[in-house]
Amino acid sequence: MTDSNEPRKIDLAEAMRQKLQQKKQQQNAANKPGFTGTQQTKAMKSQNNKKPNNQRRRTGGS
Repeated sequence: MTDSNEPRKIDLAEAMRQKLQQKKQQQNAANKPGFTGTQQTKAMKSQNNKKPNNQRRRTGGS
């Protein structure tokens, strides 16, 4: 009966399922009315646009 004292070994897939289930439960709890948690959705910040390549101007290329 010493096996019951040791934590049960689980594979990676089972661990990921448990983590996903915990995450879903937390999200469901956050979506309930009257919840004043810190995990509020935030508006996305604008992404930086790619800077134009001015190598041709710097080097005087054709």
